[in-house]
Amino acid sequence: MDTPKWKRLLGSRKFWAAVIGLVFLTIRNFDPAFQVPEEETIAFVSLLAAYILGVALEDGISQITPGKGGE
Repeated sequence: MDTPKWKRLLGSRKFWAAVIGLVFLTIRNFDPAFQVPEEETIAFVSLLAAYILGVALEDGISQITPGKGGE
C-alpha cells in the first residue's frame, strides 16, 4: 500500500525545516520583543535553505542510485 500524502508530508525533513523558518520569520516580523539582528536572521534562513537543498539532493540521488533505498 502507498502511504497517504499527508503522512509523507508530516514525515518530511524538508517540510519541518520550512515550517521552522516560516514560524521564525513570522515571529520576528510581528513580535517587537523578539529581537534578532538582521545578520543572524539572514544566516539562519540561509542555513535552513542549504539544509533543505541538501536533503532534496540526497533524496533525488537515492531515487536514481540502485541499492541505496530508491527501489
